[in-house]
Amino acid sequence: MAADLDKIRDIAGRVAATHGVELVEVEMRGGGKARALRITIDKPAGVTHEDCANVSRGVSVILDVEDAITGGPYTLEVSSPGLDRKLVGPEDYIRFCGSRLKVMTREAVGGNRHFEGRLESFQDGKLTLEVGTGKKSKPGHPQPARQVEIDLANVEKANISPEI
Repeated sequence: MAADLDKIRDIAGRVAATHGVELVEVEMRGGGKARALRITIDKPAGVTHEDCANVSRGVSVILDVEDAITGGPYTLEVSSPGLDRKLVGPEDYIRFCGSRLKVMTREAVGGNRHFEGRLESFQDGKLTLEVGTGKKSKPGHPQPARQVEIDLANVEKANISPEI
């Protein structure tokens, strides 16, 4: 086994917490000499280069000491999630209520699998999006806003949709 992601996630989570940041995601990408361990961190005030450097140093030392990644060389990358942050767990949906999201579902909801709208609420494992505002079905006729309820278990992918 080359990488135990649960063990790595635990290590990265502990290091992130000591530096006052939240662990968002851990993933191993590529293979052979091109392997990369990507760790994504966040905090409400925004992630700084110093935050990334601190977490990178801390995780690197522990991974080396515990020999947590075998199978040859890899590159460690620590970064912020960016403006189009991926939403992973229930806590993300609670935190980002009021934000615009792009959501893709596994199964169609009301005949659609792709939605973009404002996250109105997240309760009992269901997110409620307000969709349809501002888009025009006919020239000069904006679509009325409507609410769509989606089970979290049906969400394949969800990201913040930056408002520019």
